[in-house]
Amino acid sequence: MSESSSNPVDFLSHNRAAWDRQAAEEREWSRPVSSELIAAARQGDWRVHLTPRPLPAHWLGDVRGLRILCLASAGGQQAPVLAAAGAQVTVFDLSDEQLRQDRRVAERDRLELETVQGDMRDLGAFADGHFDIVFHPISNLYVPDVRPVWRECHRVLKAGGALLASFYNPVVFIGDRDPALAGQGLLRPTYKLPYSDMKDLPAEALERKRQGGEALVFGHSLTDLIGGQLDAGFVIDGFLEDDQPNPRFLVDRFMPTFLATRALKKNPA
Repeated sequence: MSESSSNPVDFLSHNRAAWDRQAAEEREWSRPVSSELIAAARQGDWRVHLTPRPLPAHWLGDVRGLRILCLASAGGQQAPVLAAAGAQVTVFDLSDEQLRQDRRVAERDRLELETVQGDMRDLGAFADGHFDIVFHPISNLYVPDVRPVWRECHRVLKAGGALLASFYNPVVFIGDRDPALAGQGLLRPTYKLPYSDMKDLPAEALERKRQGGEALVFGHSLTDLIGGQLDAGFVIDGFLEDDQPNPRFLVDRFMPTFLATRALKKNPA
């Protein structure tokens, strides 16, 4: 998929390169887990994250033998832990270097997992009803429309399968990012939802972000983030909020800005 020809920014290629760079530098979401953590997971002592705090255990339960798609979730972190816990794991991600991190851990600790490169909005590499669980940590802010992601997740899940997804509270996207305002404790609403770096940032700020190799982001409405799951055919049976441990924006200091949902694909009537 590509952005409209009226917009000169190829966000997909740009974001792929941005995440390749993050992986090469082993930043926070690109830093492989240790062998000690994998060894503990093999013994049944494991936890994974959709948000900063560990995921409630009952959201996943016993994963042994389950087919799990770690969607836009590469980086050598969640997928290897789930594989060590006994799941049959496939990692799907836009960034080749992020996927390389998962393969590094798999080779180092003799884990079986599959890696596939691609756009999260198109899971055509997988048959209908192939997976028991889709595990999708915060990443759909890197595509302009989240609804294709939900539809594809629904398609590749078995009936009764679960989609575990997380995303930012959209409020984080509406404020002016001027550090001077934050220093005064002021939040100035500036951008309307849905938000897009490509259409909402001033040209100079967008160019600085591009030249700096930062990934381009999109802020979706709750109608698309949660209502979109319902429209795709899911039933949401779990919801949680979590705080940002290292606040980036003023609003992070006053409310939990991470959201996560557990959604089930309904069994046919």
